[in-house]
Amino acid sequence: MFARVFSRPLKWAAPLAALALASPALAETKIMLGTVQSIGAIATYIARDKGYFKEVGLDVDVSFMNSAANMVSLLATNQLQIVEGGVSVGYFNALEKALPVIMTSDRVSTPIHHELLVRTELKGKINSVADLKGKNVGSNSVGAVTTYELGKVLAKSGLTLQDIELKTLGFEQMSPALRNGALDATLNIPPFAADIREQGVGFPIAEVDDLVEPSPMTIAAAFVNTDWAAKNKDVLRAFYVAYQRATRDYCLAYHGGPNRAEVIQIAFKNGLDRSVEAIEKNPWTGRSMDGNVAMPSILDQQDFYVKGGLVPKAQPADKIFTSEYIDYANKQLGPAPTVNPASKLLGCR
Repeated sequence: MFARVFSRPLKWAAPLAALALASPALAETKIMLGTVQSIGAIATYIARDKGYFKEVGLDVDVSFMNSAANMVSLLATNQLQIVEGGVSVGYFNALEKALPVIMTSDRVSTPIHHELLVRTELKGKINSVADLKGKNVGSNSVGAVTTYELGKVLAKSGLTLQDIELKTLGFEQMSPALRNGALDATLNIPPFAADIREQGVGFPIAEVDDLVEPSPMTIAAAFVNTDWAAKNKDVLRAFYVAYQRATRDYCLAYHGGPNRAEVIQIAFKNGLDRSVEAIEKNPWTGRSMDGNVAMPSILDQQDFYVKGGLVPKAQPADKIFTSEYIDYANKQLGPAPTVNPASKLLGCR
């Protein structure tokens, strides 16, 4: 059982909390949320552990899976009402089939700190992305955003996904696969990429942030079941008030704000890295403080999958993303807080 950290409600939260307590139906509302376990999940854990969800009358049950691509069917069938994870082939195909899903907020945007790493034994043999031709390269799912990133990185060196042997396995399994020679390289995410480097299992040859365009990228988001949302607008609005409040907490901590130690503790208690020291040291992924996605990046991902034959046809932007709920939440929360002016970090503003 993880400890929960509570803070005094902000002034704007009082009316919402009072409304939740006065309404038994809202107070008992349960939301099933699925998330991919990484530092990008931190806003959800902040909102849960600091009691933000409870203040607006919600009981959010958090479960996690290996890839958001695997959760789309659970979302479409309302087994999960909200999903957080990478923007995947499965999502675009769900839209093409007119399934009841839509993207509702950013979760991870530039900088994302994804790295292409090669196993240590191949140092001197693989020195650049071009040297990966014919090699075994790991991605967490064929339809996941890491495959898009890998394809874009390969293209910079004149290669395509067909020029490598793409292997799919979980991020946490990639380090052992590099150790035993099952993989020659992997495109990995924090904190797993840092572990691979620090344990001497592999070395980086490319940074996604440096090579993938258009930039900034949005590579992970939150998605909702639209049938459920249509019947529960007030519930989803309340969810996003809590969620955006937690996003602001994360962004303040990201830029070295006074709440950084508290946010690190929440990340550690929820298993987002192996130690407090690792969370402090390893780079945190960026996100949009107001929750808006980088639509040129999202549309480029869709185009990549259409060209690769993984998605039948492109959908218009308004079918992919709605800002309705984050707009409501940001209006309720008021102006965004000012981050640490001394911070030079990109993202989370």
